[in-house]
Amino acid sequence: MSLSGMNAKNGSRLSGIDHIRQSITDIVTTPVGSRVMRRSYGSLLPTLIDQPLNGTTLLRIYAATAAAVKLWEPRIQLQRVQLEKDHNGQICLILDGVVNAQSVQIPVGVRP
Repeated sequence: MSLSGMNAKNGSRLSGIDHIRQSITDIVTTPVGSRVMRRSYGSLLPTLIDQPLNGTTLLRIYAATAAAVKLWEPRIQLQRVQLEKDHNGQICLILDGVVNAQSVQIPVGVRP
């Protein structure tokens, strides 16, 4: 499994956890069915963004994130997903997992 690739914003080299973070951000923010020739890519998270942030929606967010990451990002073994919300309504997913036998915590910004 490669731990390096290209930065989607500027084309520079991106490696390690930064590349995994970029990959996970792309996965969870891409709606399932929106990619031509890869319709199953992405997650159900974008359909949940405008839902009321109650216990049911929170559980669905965690499940959608975990399922998509497990399917599309094999470089991380996900252990926990948390959600943080700031005073402006922005949410951030905090993913705890293991990469190359080391514990990591990866924040992933999600725009509502």
